[in-house]
Amino acid sequence: MIDADTYQRILGEELRKLRTERGWTRKELGEKLQSGISLQTLATYELGTRQCSVVRLAELCLAMDELPQNLLARVHSRLFAHESGQVRVNLADVVADEQPELLPLRRWARGRLAAGGSADVRFDQTTLEQLAALCGLHTEELLTRLKKLSAAAL
Repeated sequence: MIDADTYQRILGEELRKLRTERGWTRKELGEKLQSGISLQTLATYELGTRQCSVVRLAELCLAMDELPQNLLARVHSRLFAHESGQVRVNLADVVADEQPELLPLRRWARGRLAAGGSADVRFDQTTLEQLAALCGLHTEELLTRLKKLSAAAL
């Protein structure tokens, strides 16, 4: 089942990431589009608060030299990572959390971030089981808490 709000937010994040990777402002991107688009409309797409048509999405992607199917594949991967036996976690969210049960995970996350590791990680089922044991939680309880952390960061 697709959560439309989450899908739209992730799509917006991916669009913003594409634009910023190119070093473009929204105004610069808008100038590269065939059709006229306001800066506010671009901003709402990137924030995930407004849906764009398939044609507009294709136009945005092509202006940034990205195939629309590649962008949508990344969105799908982020949205459905848990279905492939993995859960995506932002370690900055873990570090900012204050749940005492997550202290072992928080310590590990701080160390990884301090060492320059990526803030976005994916935990597979085996890793989740081991982390849950370290935290003194059942695997499903840890998974629920990690999902709440991700949702709180939205």
